[in-house]
Formats: sequence, structure tokens, C-alpha cells
Amino acid sequence: MAARRNSKSGETENQEREFIAALNQLEKEKDISKDILLEALETSLVAACKNHFGKADNIQVKINRDTGVVKVYAEREVVEIVEDPVLQISLEEAKNRFPLCAVGDTVMLEVTPRNFGRIAAQKAKQVVVQKIREEERKVLYSQFYEKEKDVVTGVVQRYVGPNISINLGKVDAVLMANEQVEGEHFNPTDRIKVYVLEVKETPKGPRITVSRTHPELVKRLFESEVTEVRDGTVEIRSIAREAGSRTKIAVYSNHPEVDPVGACVGMNGVRVNAIVNELRGEKIDIITWDDNPEILIENALSPAKVVSVDVNQEEKTADVIVADYQLSLAIGKEGQNARLAAKLTGYKIDIKSESQARGNLSEEEMEYKEFLL
Repeated sequence: MAARRNSKSGETENQEREFIAALNQLEKEKDISKDILLEALETSLVAACKNHFGKADNIQVKINRDTGVVKVYAEREVVEIVEDPVLQISLEEAKNRFPLCAVGDTVMLEVTPRNFGRIAAQKAKQVVVQKIREEERKVLYSQFYEKEKDVVTGVVQRYVGPNISINLGKVDAVLMANEQVEGEHFNPTDRIKVYVLEVKETPKGPRITVSRTHPELVKRLFESEVTEVRDGTVEIRSIAREAGSRTKIAVYSNHPEVDPVGACVGMNGVRVNAIVNELRGEKIDIITWDDNPEILIENALSPAKVVSVDVNQEEKTADVIVADYQLSLAIGKEGQNARLAAKLTGYKIDIKSESQARGNLSEEEMEYKEFLL
């Protein structure tokens, strides 16, 4: 009989050691704290103790962090006459275990039920599986929350209605229809860069929304491609984008010997071309930022050559005059160049040709010219 009891005891000890070893392994592989798992298990076992003690208000469960041994303790008040044996203990009985105790003291008695190890093992499996899922979700949320407002590389999974599911490694992100560039089409397994708009914590894990249209995508791509932008030597002061078609960025150098435009373009255009390729052919105009709004607006209307700029800083408006043959270029196809220049500078820009400024054209001629443009 004793041999059988010792055999069971040895088996229980082996299970406890294996349990702790498994938790240590989980901690290494999944970056989930062993203490968090054990605390969750202790809380779960306290609830299980209600089956044995009627209530668990004064019950504590402690699991040895090294051996895995589970013990149950009951907190009881030392009294002269016991009225509630669940919450109280007589002075005489208490002194047998705690010789220095007195009436009014609180003592912790070990009350581990028989076969409690089996109950603990069953609960452990449930708690650990649930806690692993919870902690994995928390870890994922934390990892991707740090990447919010940054660019990540993902793999196209599939189209879900008008939206696209993008795999980012351990979690999928959603590229909503309104964050997709018109005309871009992806195939499953395509690797693309996306801008992380938002990371939300949900019961099913982090919900990540990404974008291909956000202007910051272009900015982050320059940071990753251009060393001078990444280290702060060159700053991107402003950016205006019409996704899929054209982007204008205004750059400024904090070092007198560094050309900001040249740094962003790179030798033979290698740097800017890498970004253009990632954006699938989107044109990128890089201009020099200037604190003088007249010079900034002139630069922003590039590639058109400007004759004069008259700025009203209070009203944030600017009257621009260009040569007659430059008017179409300054305005751009469907007004795109002028529109992007206005977004880039923050000024409402009115562009006129020299002939229009002199009033040499009749109203009909001007309307006809505007129609041609």
C-alpha cells in the first residue's frame, strides 16, 4: 500500500516538474511570462476550491515556481469560541501549529484537498491554452501598435469583396477599398509595402488597417531609401499626393554641403526610381523647400518656369504669371500640377499667362484657351 502511495506521489512530482519545464519552454518560444500563466492558474484553482470548501473567499492557492507543487491555504481568524469553522479557528488548535499566535490574529492553514493535483492538472491545461491565446494577442497588438504610422512589407493573400487581405507575418491586415490606389491590381503572393493606418485591439486579436494612398507612405519610403532623410540631414517639409498619378515633395537640407533634391534623387535617379517602382510608376516631383513663399510657390510649380509671383500672406493666396507657352505646363493635365502645388505650399494659386495678365486676349479667346487646356 505504501509502495503504491509512493509510486503515485512520485508520478505526481514528475508531472509537476514536467509542467514547470513546459511553462519555461513556452516562455522562451512564445515570449509569454511563466508568472502570468501561473497567476492565472492560481486564480482558476481558487474558483475550483468552491467545490470543496463551499466558498473560496478566504482561500489562496500557491504554486511553487520551481517545483510546480500546488498547495491550498485557508485564511482563518484565531478566536476563543469557533462560530464559523470555515473562517475561524480556535486558539487551542491554532497554537498547535502556530505557538506564538493570539486571539484576533489571522493564520494561514494548509488545507490542500486529496487528489487536488488531478484537479490542478485539468485546470492547468484549460488555463494555459486560454492564456496563451490571450498573451499571443497582446504580444501581437504590442508589436504592431509600435508600427502604427510606419511602413511594413506584406504578402497579398486574397481579395475579400472590394478589400484585400495582406499577411504581415503572424497577423493579417486589411487594405480597404478606399485605401487602394485606383488601377492597382495585385495577385496572391505579391509582396507590397503598405502604410499602417491604425492598430485596434479586439477579442480576436489586433485589427490592422493599412493604406497604399496615404501621403505618409511616400515619406516613409524616402526615409527607408535615402540615408540623408533617415538621419535628419534632409527633411521632407511638405508632401502632396494624388495616389497612383503624381506626388510632389518639398525637401530642405540642414547641411550647407548637401543638396536635398540630389540626395533624394540619387546617382542616376536610383533612389527615387526605387520608390517609383514600389508605387508602380507614380510620378514624383522633388523640389527645394524655401521659407520665402514666393520662391517656394515658384519651385512648387516645377517643371513650369515662372515669370513672377505675388503673394498675399494674410489671405494665403498667390497670383502667378508664366510665359504663354508655359501656361499649360504650369496648370498641368486637368489642373493637377497647380492643384498639387497649392496643397504643397498651403496657398491658393491663381495662374495666368503674360498675355492674360496684360489683358491682350479677348474674353472669348481666353475662354477658348482655357477650353483647350
